[in-house]
Amino acid sequence: MQLSNSKNHTDDYTMNGSVIMAPESPVYFPSPLVFSPRSVKTPSSSPRSTPPKLSMVACPPRKQKETTSVPDSNTALKRKRPPMLDLKLPPAVAPWSSTTAKIPGKEHEVIEAEEDGVYSVYCKRGRRGPMEDRHVAAVDTDGGVRKKAFFGVFDGHGGSKAAEFAVKNLGNNIEAAMEAVRSGQEGYSVERAIRDGYIKTDEDFLKEGSRGGACCVTALISEGELAVSNAGDCRAVISRGGVAEALSTDHNPSQANEFKRIEALGGYVDCCNGVWRIQGTLAVSRGIGDRYLKEWVIAEPETRTLRIKPEFEFLILASDGLWDKVTNQEAVDVVRPYFVGVENPKTLSACKKLAELSCNRGCLDDISLIIIQLQQFVP
Repeated sequence: MQLSNSKNHTDDYTMNGSVIMAPESPVYFPSPLVFSPRSVKTPSSSPRSTPPKLSMVACPPRKQKETTSVPDSNTALKRKRPPMLDLKLPPAVAPWSSTTAKIPGKEHEVIEAEEDGVYSVYCKRGRRGPMEDRHVAAVDTDGGVRKKAFFGVFDGHGGSKAAEFAVKNLGNNIEAAMEAVRSGQEGYSVERAIRDGYIKTDEDFLKEGSRGGACCVTALISEGELAVSNAGDCRAVISRGGVAEALSTDHNPSQANEFKRIEALGGYVDCCNGVWRIQGTLAVSRGIGDRYLKEWVIAEPETRTLRIKPEFEFLILASDGLWDKVTNQEAVDVVRPYFVGVENPKTLSACKKLAELSCNRGCLDDISLIIIQLQQFVP
């Protein structure tokens, strides 16, 4: 059983003076004076003159992200991630494995790992600054039979501390909650166990007082059952006989259901430099951390469970650095030649190909992805 994950440690930082953030950054710190685009001063005019038209600052149309679960996906807008810190690997997740992993130095721009016939991991630092993405990949075997596995991609913003914390704790917290499921406790389910694991991880991170947050997408495999969960805009896509299907929904404040939830809690969603943001600040509506926006940015994941079938080929977990530039079906089409009809598939080359495709299309963000060969877990 091998474990592959990543971690870095960077102290919290303070911002002094005037700070200029990239327009597409998910973390945006507005100036103390915030003017609404709808507040327009109308010059005086005579009764006979034609009233001047109000000048409105509108969000320009942007290429929409793919999603399958939200009916109002036409309103979904894209955003990018800001540069922050560098990259190291955290300790192994205790309940899964204690395998030692290579810890890269600050000069490393790429992290890659592969367990033949099971999964491949590829992480590439973006062009804006140090890496904020993290990942975990752990497979447990019983008598040579792979029965349980946990995979996750964590996309940090405002620093990498939340992503690092999730790598070290989320799998453990889910595993602890799963004990109630195995014991047959009334009213408990896999979905509830995963939800409790996410929320406990969020609560524990907030107690540390660190800033920043992280979007998460995870896959828990146990006894032939697959449970995919996400909070934020990391995405999971499965290949069913070559047809791509998203198993997660991107959580952006521009989505109708998220927009209504935020406003019902007394928050607002505003357009800042062409990106819809909560309180004019954050461009995702769910995730771990973000303590200053916790009233509106929830850690509750959406989970989808299904039985692994022979037609399930592989699962792709990736940060938005990939999905911003590559569609679901394009990703599946790139991976399949490395998988279908190959006696011993090694999908690391496919991971690299996907990252290269996103970069060639102009991605400046960190890119992290895991390809999981589901045939290894068919019951």
